[in-house]
Order: sequence, then C-alpha cells, then structure tokens
Amino acid sequence: MASALLLLLPRPPLSPHPLRRLSVPNSLALLSIPKTLVPKPRSRVPRMLSPPRAFAFQELAGLQDSLLDLLQASPPTWKSAIASNLLIFLVGSPILVSGLSPSGIGAAFLLGVLTWRAFGSPGFLLVAAYFIVGTVATKLKITQKEALGVAEKRRGRRGPGSVIGSSAAGCVCAFLSICGIGGASFAGLWKLGFVASFCTKLSDTVSSEIGKAYGETAYLVTTFKVVPRGTEGAVSVEGTIAGLLASILLASIGYFLGEIDVPQAAICVLASQIANFGESLIGAALQDKEGFRWLNNDAVNVINISIGSILAVLMQHLMLQSYLQ
Repeated sequence: MASALLLLLPRPPLSPHPLRRLSVPNSLALLSIPKTLVPKPRSRVPRMLSPPRAFAFQELAGLQDSLLDLLQASPPTWKSAIASNLLIFLVGSPILVSGLSPSGIGAAFLLGVLTWRAFGSPGFLLVAAYFIVGTVATKLKITQKEALGVAEKRRGRRGPGSVIGSSAAGCVCAFLSICGIGGASFAGLWKLGFVASFCTKLSDTVSSEIGKAYGETAYLVTTFKVVPRGTEGAVSVEGTIAGLLASILLASIGYFLGEIDVPQAAICVLASQIANFGESLIGAALQDKEGFRWLNNDAVNVINISIGSILAVLMQHLMLQSYLQ
C-alpha cells in the first residue's frame, strides 16, 4: 500500500545538465596545461647516422681508397711518385732534418720523385738506405772532426749542392729509363748504372768519414806520404776497408730489392772501388790547385759517381757481348 502511494507522488524534474564523468585527458584540457610542460617519452631506438655525416664518411673512405690505388700504381706514374714522396717525407721528416738542410730536403724530394717514377719503390728504398748509412757515418765523432776542421758544414747536414753532386749520375740513369732510351734491352743497364752510382758515392762517403774519425794514418794516394787526416786525396786503411764494406752492403740491398742480380752486384762493388781510387787521384793532383779552383767537392763527387756508373754499364755491356758471341 505504501509503495503504491509513493508511486502516485509527483517526481522532480530531471536536470537539463546531468553530471558527466571526466576522463583524465579532458581534465588536463580543462586545466589548460601547456604541451611544452608535458614530458615526452624518450625513444629507446638508437639514433641513425644523419645523411650528411654518412655522406662525409663515404667521401673519406673513397678518398683513402683512391690514395692507396695511387700509391700502388704499377708502373709508377708522376702522380704516384709525388704522392708517395709527400707521404714519406712527412713521416720521415725528423730523420731528414738531422741529415739535410731545408734546401737539401727540397733537392732530395725532387730526387725521390724522379727515382720513384723511374724505378718504383725499390729504387727509392735503395736511395733511402744510402742516405741513412751515409748520415750515420757523417755523424760519427762529429765533434772531433769539427775540432780538426774536417767535418761537413752545418754539423753534417748536407745542402742541395751535395745532394745534386751525389745523385747526378743516378738522375741521368733515371731519365734515360723513363724516356725508354735503348728500349727494353737497355732498361737493365740504366738500372745497373743507377745502383752503381749510389754504391760509389756511399763507398766514398763512408771511407772518408771513417778515415777522419778512426784512421790512424792517412797517406796521399799519389806519393804515399803521411798527411793529416782529411787531406784531399788522402786514404787510410780503416777508411778503405769501411768504404769497401759499404759498397758491398748497398749492392746487397739492391740485390734483395730486385734491382740487380749477383753478378751485377759484384760489378757495382768493383766499379765503385775503381771510381773511388780515381777520385782520390783527382783530389790529390788537381783539387785546390791553381787553375782548378772550380773543382770543389761537389764537382769531384759528380765525376766520381759518373765514373762508377759508366764503368758498371760498360762492364755489363761487355759481358753481355762476350756471352752472346
């Protein structure tokens, strides 16, 4: 009965704006929180290399490959010769500075480029071995040599005149090889002349420097009179033996580098000793004499290495002729 009476009572009207459940996003919107203040979730995916950096890396790798191809060019080109020498001279600058003046380094660079272009890396390594052994011999007891007044100028650092005088014959052989003078049959002769010229010069340098440093007695080669160490045209037993060993050493290096064979190595050693004896005769008889003031050490060096190179080429040519007959 009571329930029936309640049903008959009037109901209150429904509100036109019923309550709604607010969601979290809507509540944030109502609070008007700026989006910049809402932290963004950090991505766990690793960042990829940006296109510009990837492009630069590819360019660097391509440049490195191009440089390696250039250095390994066979037969050598002028570009590969210049690039190789630039790289080697930069890396080996501490050694070069110890044995050469700045202008001497410039002359040595030109020699290195020409050598690499003509005979490749083996020819260059031969010249490098000559330079290292010659520099070590020059630096031995340098203070004692300076006290005696027989040391090289600039504490043994050689200038462009010495570099040119020591390599003139080798440069001629390199030019003849590059130009293909005489064809393939003469290519081996120019290479032999090149090796012989540096064997001759190293033998001369070592014999002179060892004689100044350790020679007990020096003899003038024309009269065999005892003279002070460092006298032009003087020889000593210690220096002569050292010079012979130096020429054998460089000829052996030329053999192991594939520049010459065993008979040619023997030719280089023999030619170098004959040339050095001739150089001593010129020094004793003509150098510093009236009318021959122009005949300084650099000029004598050119004559010396030219004799050694020409003798080696002639001996090889005569041996080939006799073999063919």
